Amino acid sequence: MSAVKEPLFHVVKRDNSSFLRGMLVRLAAIVLGLIVCAVIIVLLTGMNPLNVYAALWDGAVGTSRRMWITLRDSAILLCIGFAVMPAFRMRFWNTGAEGQVLVGSLATAAVMIYGVNLPPWLLYTLCPLAGIAAGILWGIVPAFFKAHWNTNETLFTLMLNYIATQLVAYCIIFWEKPKGSNSVGLINMKGKIGWLPKVWNNDYILPIIIVVVMAVVLFIYMRYTKQGYEVSVVGESENTAHYAGINVRKVIIRTMAICGGIAGVAGYLLTAGVGHTISTGLAGGRGFTAIVVAWLGKLNPFAMMLVAFFLVFMQKGSIEIASQFNLNENASEILTGVLLFFILGCEFFINYRLEFRKAEKEEAIKA
Repeated sequence: MSAVKEPLFHVVKRDNSSFLRGMLVRLAAIVLGLIVCAVIIVLLTGMNPLNVYAALWDGAVGTSRRMWITLRDSAILLCIGFAVMPAFRMRFWNTGAEGQVLVGSLATAAVMIYGVNLPPWLLYTLCPLAGIAAGILWGIVPAFFKAHWNTNETLFTLMLNYIATQLVAYCIIFWEKPKGSNSVGLINMKGKIGWLPKVWNNDYILPIIIVVVMAVVLFIYMRYTKQGYEVSVVGESENTAHYAGINVRKVIIRTMAICGGIAGVAGYLLTAGVGHTISTGLAGGRGFTAIVVAWLGKLNPFAMMLVAFFLVFMQKGSIEIASQFNLNENASEILTGVLLFFILGCEFFINYRLEFRKAEKEEAIKA
């Protein structure tokens, strides 16, 4: 009988990987990704890659206003990322952030429209509370069914997105003035009643501050509180959680209520602080992009900041590429995809190593 041939190499999990090594590997991946993107640019367009990269930079942060818009939109995306992060820690696959954001925006818009004559302090209080409450409701429903009847949360939360979209569409038709228009336009445009106030005469700072504070609070909650610990235990093993005396049903519902509430905050910021309107496309697919933000950020609020900024940076830069070089905006999507491929791929080399057959034989001989 012939001897079984050893494979050329084995994939072995690293026992430990230092933070510095991980950062160096990620930096190398980004550099390699930029080099590959440069080759693609030359092959497809014949342009100087440096000029394209300069256009990306200019489109995202080239002026003070562009920089603030990029930071604000990064904060909104990050906030929605926070709406899925605790659920993912619990292994509850929340794909319904899009709908949770929409109902939060809808509730905020309703308060702004019907509460236009309320005292300003009361309106500024009710708007975020309404957005948060609507988001909590949209998060609790699938959690309740999951906790009591073990329904598929991925499909349940995904289907709720469509219900939220149609609910918003119905309300827009109900509110539209004049009849036949496609949207309600800017809400309370005359007096800007209910609009998020300026900070230092800047429209963009307050949403950023709110999300940064949220990041700190969420980091502390998940890492240093009993409830955050329970989320992690349920995510690791429900059997272990039951054995430890943790009420798994309660944890599932409570965590999804938190996720929905955070999504509701994002909806409030989009309506009262960014667009000042309501539409079915207000979330703009951010609920699904937020899943990428959460996973690439390793479910760490501060790492998620970098991922959210990178994605928005590339999105804003694509507009400038299209205008300067007369290219389709999808050209930037190609560059983003290549860079994400390298960033995702480098995680393999951070967590695993390759042991080749030759090296194994030499070690056996020495032994």
